[in-house]
Amino acid sequence: MQTTFPQLLLKHAAERAQGPAMREKEYGIWQALSWGALALEVEHLACGLHQAGLTRGEHMVVVGANRPRLYATMLAAQSLGAIPIPLYQDAVAAECVFPINNADVRFAVVEDQEQVDKMLEIRDRCPQLCNIYFDDPRGLRKYDEPGLAALDELLAAGQEFAKVHPDYFKAEVAKADPHDVAAMFFTSGTTGNPKGVVHTHNSLLDRARAGAVFDKLTNAEEVLAYLPPAWIGQNIFSYAQWLACGYVVNCPESAATVTIDLKEIGPTYYFAPPRVFEGLLTSVMIRMEDASPMKRRLFHAFMNLARRVGPMKMNGQAVGWLDGLLYGLGDVLVFGPLRNNLGFSRVRVAYTAGEAIGPDLFTFYRSIGINLKQLYGSTETAVFVCLQPDDQAQADTVGVPIQGVEIKVSDTGEILVKSPGLLKEYYKNPQATAEVLTPDGWYHTSDAGFIDAQGHLKIIDRVKDVGRIQGGVHDGAMFAPKYVENKLKFFPYIKEAVAYGDGREKVCVMLNIDMDAVGNWAERRNLPYAGYTDLAQKPEVYQLIKDCVEKVNADLSVDALLAGSQISRFLVLHKELDADDGELTRTNKVRRSFIAEKYQPLIDALYGGKTEQFIETTVKFEDGRSGSVSATLKVWDTPIYAPVKAAA
Repeated sequence: MQTTFPQLLLKHAAERAQGPAMREKEYGIWQALSWGALALEVEHLACGLHQAGLTRGEHMVVVGANRPRLYATMLAAQSLGAIPIPLYQDAVAAECVFPINNADVRFAVVEDQEQVDKMLEIRDRCPQLCNIYFDDPRGLRKYDEPGLAALDELLAAGQEFAKVHPDYFKAEVAKADPHDVAAMFFTSGTTGNPKGVVHTHNSLLDRARAGAVFDKLTNAEEVLAYLPPAWIGQNIFSYAQWLACGYVVNCPESAATVTIDLKEIGPTYYFAPPRVFEGLLTSVMIRMEDASPMKRRLFHAFMNLARRVGPMKMNGQAVGWLDGLLYGLGDVLVFGPLRNNLGFSRVRVAYTAGEAIGPDLFTFYRSIGINLKQLYGSTETAVFVCLQPDDQAQADTVGVPIQGVEIKVSDTGEILVKSPGLLKEYYKNPQATAEVLTPDGWYHTSDAGFIDAQGHLKIIDRVKDVGRIQGGVHDGAMFAPKYVENKLKFFPYIKEAVAYGDGREKVCVMLNIDMDAVGNWAERRNLPYAGYTDLAQKPEVYQLIKDCVEKVNADLSVDALLAGSQISRFLVLHKELDADDGELTRTNKVRRSFIAEKYQPLIDALYGGKTEQFIETTVKFEDGRSGSVSATLKVWDTPIYAPVKAAA
């Protein structure tokens, strides 16, 4: 059954040429692209790229949002034996330099003027970058740069070549082997330069098929592709599994229309990081606060029932006849309309991954009849390592190992994985490859965790981040920063958290508030504010956040392992952490060491007993300009609870 992505494309085109492969929303109208039309477009693009000089084994970067033309370009490159490298479309120009030079890239295919400008800006640092093709011509009419051309020109040239050489394309596709390199993904790089993760057709397709078998996916699924294609999670769901299953991928018009497009498409198979599910729920709760008293009472009454009954129904457990009857009524009056409003009325399988999801958030979606589950994987494992069966979804685990996967826990508590989906290597980095891949095929995940009694995997934190408290009442206690940060982010008012404590006598955190949730909270209390910085430093907001921190501490106090990770002091930052400022990776993971260095005066204030600290920070705006934000930040103390034994 081993095959390649272009071979699967031709298979689908032969079996159902007129069936929809992709849809793209343009000017408010959904346009469908059939498998037959897509295969023809890929052929012409491949012939055009061949004429332009793209060779087998060569790399080509693709930069943009999810667009049928860009997907077709990746398939065209793979048809020639070349290797596409998707890059993050929101990355600043300087972030593209290392991947392009590391992979000796000569060809770039980009979405629009914004991405063209980035490529032209770095050309002096990437002298080998000679061919830049763009999909959307708006704003580019007067550009006159060597090697810059529209994809339409490439298509036209390829069409002419295909007429003269009608067998060329299929002959090239037939040359490919499943063990050839199919794509390269650059890791987000929380420290140092990103690493190029090399995957073969087989490693990506094997995991795509394993996930499809696990969740009984068919070619009838509808998927919305709205996350960055450079993130392997999106790439697996809307590219590898798309070609493995032959379902329909829908590309929204823009980031601003995703919520509307979600409702219009009604996907059956959905994937999003917890932050997206948090945002959707926050918007629902904000709207409910503005509803009439009667509607609010009805909503909360049925939601209380749903939290008690819904998860049991989702897990196939029996419920009483009265609860069943009331839940059915709630489905008509509340849950059904709510699913429809969220765009989840047809969802059969929904996954979240990347970070831990809050128990309340997880329960909410499953309570109203949405089959939300968690998975575990990474760029290096082609995503699918552990998945949750439909009737065994839990907020505190990431599922069971799926077909082809073996898991073991090392003496240090690190999770090791053996799977057909493992990376081939880190590109041009044999030392890093040797550090993560053992000679007998085990991959070091760098995650600390354990397998519970039911065979489910539980993740605690990154191995390198798990530390110890030194000194104070909790001397020697385990400190797991990510675990603490995730518990804080489970609250709708907290958007981001950065925890410190390793090698110190106590745990302190820096926080970002969620502007939408806290802004709505403030407006309902007639609390005036003049933007994020002003709102973040309001005493009322600090009290709101302190209540959240106290709840986290109370929760941690019953955890025998992590009672020492309770938070002693906190502050609310004067600006939102931003990938453009280097504080987050492009996948929104905090760069803890960088933040500690950048905000050293704040760290000193937290641990030095100060009650406030002035800080001035340089920020980058979207248009490339720089500015500064300054404020005097308050530092608050929070109570620490004595460790207690959890109830048996």
